[in-house]
Amino acid sequence: MPLLNSIATPYAEALLQVIEARGETEQTAEQAKAVLKIWESSPELRSAMSSPVLEPEAKKAALVKLFSDQLSQAFINLLKLLADRQRISVLDAVLLRFLELYRENRNIALAKVTSAVPLNKEQEDILVQKIRSIAGTERVELQVLVDPLIIGGFIINIGSQVIDASLAGQVRRLGLALAK
Repeated sequence: MPLLNSIATPYAEALLQVIEARGETEQTAEQAKAVLKIWESSPELRSAMSSPVLEPEAKKAALVKLFSDQLSQAFINLLKLLADRQRISVLDAVLLRFLELYRENRNIALAKVTSAVPLNKEQEDILVQKIRSIAGTERVELQVLVDPLIIGGFIINIGSQVIDASLAGQVRRLGLALAK
């Protein structure tokens, strides 16, 4: 990942610098999340854009056609630049790094919450309040995943910190304690 990060960071930093100068930071961050979701859910798009058979001009034309009405000009320019330099295959790494830098600059904590069942709005609000105090920040971005294998409870990842309040985690800890 360090090599991929060293490739992605300059592009992510450049995008952040341009959009901050234009005052489009919040809008572009939302666009980056949407494009990332599309990129991750479409293996066909990833494979077409990574294909050495397609010329960079064809890739740029396809990207403009797909996204021109949904993305800011700075974002479109990034996509074109990545296609020109044959780096479009690392778009996900660039966008993830951009979002990391965006959150760092805005002091936003990213909390990945895994629960056994979908959380309702009230439960999410309570978790956000707890995460704010743990992370020491006012702004929290919540990514909620549902994984029935944790049986009950939840697991919270904030940076390198993990809080495992799941039933599966408690059973695992109990098994380890009994094994001693």
